[in-house]
Amino acid sequence: MEDGDYNYSTTYTDEYPDDYDTMVVQEEFSPLEARAATTFLVVVYSVVCFLGVLGNGLVIIIATFKMKKTVNTVWFLNLAMADFLFNIFLPIHITYAAMDYHWVFGTAMCKVSNFLLIHNMYTSVFLLTAISVDRCISVLLPVWSQNHRGLRLAYVACVVIWVLAFFLSSPSLVFRDTANLHGKIYCFNNFSLSAAGSSARPDHSQPDPVGYSRHLMVTVTRFLCGFLVPVLIITACYLTIVCKLQRNRLAKTKKPFKVIVTIIVTFFLCWCPYHTLYLLELHHAALPGPVFSLGLPLATAIAIANSCVNPILYVFMGQDFKKFKVALFSRLANALSEDTGHSSYPSHRSFTKMSTMNERTSANERETGML
Repeated sequence: MEDGDYNYSTTYTDEYPDDYDTMVVQEEFSPLEARAATTFLVVVYSVVCFLGVLGNGLVIIIATFKMKKTVNTVWFLNLAMADFLFNIFLPIHITYAAMDYHWVFGTAMCKVSNFLLIHNMYTSVFLLTAISVDRCISVLLPVWSQNHRGLRLAYVACVVIWVLAFFLSSPSLVFRDTANLHGKIYCFNNFSLSAAGSSARPDHSQPDPVGYSRHLMVTVTRFLCGFLVPVLIITACYLTIVCKLQRNRLAKTKKPFKVIVTIIVTFFLCWCPYHTLYLLELHHAALPGPVFSLGLPLATAIAIANSCVNPILYVFMGQDFKKFKVALFSRLANALSEDTGHSSYPSHRSFTKMSTMNERTSANERETGML
C-alpha cells in the first residue's frame, strides 16, 4: 500500500535510485505533527474498514440471497466483492500506520497488500465502465438488449474483468519489496529489483534508467487503464444516454440513473488525487518534498475510502430514504434493483410491500395513540 511509502517525518529522496518513492528520515515535520497526522490516518482507515466490511457484507448477502438474480445485481455484487476483499485486509495497513510505518508482515504480504489495493481500483473502474456500456446499449438498442442481455453474458463479463484486473495489478507482486532503513522496515516499490533488503547500498552516482522506465510504464498504465480511458468511455456513454432520454423521454424514474452516476462520480473524485500525485512523482525533483511525504498518504486514504462508500450511497439514494422507518434492507434492495423503467421484479416488489406495511403499521399506531 502506497501510503506507507512516505512517512510524515521523512522527505522524498533517491536513497535507492531504482525506487522513486523511498524514504530517508529527516526532520521535516515535528514529532507532534507527525504523530497527529498518523493518528488521523489510523482513524480514517479504521472507520473505512468497519463501514466497508459491514456495508459491503450486507450488499453481498442481499444481492446473493434476498434478490432475484438480474444483470444489475451481478454488477453490484461483484463491485461489493472487490471492495469487501480489500477491506478485510485493511487492518494490516492500519497496523502499519499505527507502528509509524514499520512493516512487520514480511515481503510476501507487502506485495499482496499493494496488489489488493490496485486490483480493487481496476476491478471497480472496469465494472463501472461495464455498467455504463450496458446501460447505453439498453437505451440505444432496446430490442437487441432485451433479446441478448442476460445473466450469462454478465457473468462472463465479470470473469473477464477480474482476470484483466489481476494481470494489470501483477506488477505489485513483482516490484513491491521491503527494506531496512534506519532501524525500520519499509514496504516500497523496488522497480530495479535490486537487493533492497541487503546491507549493501546502491551506487548513488549511477542512475538506473531501467528502473525509471519500469516505474514510468507502471504509473502511466495505471493512469490510462485505471482512470483516463474508463472516464472517457463512461462520459461518452452517459452523454449518449442523456441525449437519447431527453429526446424520447424514455425514463419513468431517475432513481437508478442517479445512483449509478453518483457512484461513478464518487469513484473518480476519490481516485483523481491518487493518480495525479503518482504522475507528478515521475518528476519528483521539481516539487517540494512535503507534496509527496504528506500528499501521497492523504491521497491514498481518499482512494481507500472509496471501498466503503458504495453501500452508503445505495442506502442514502434509495427512493425510500426519506421514510426513516423503512427497513435498511428495503433501501439497499431499492438501489440494487434492475432499472428497466418499465418492469419490476418480485424481490423488489416484496421489499416495497414490506416498506408499505411498515408505514401503514406506523400510521395505525399513531392513530390509536400507541406512538
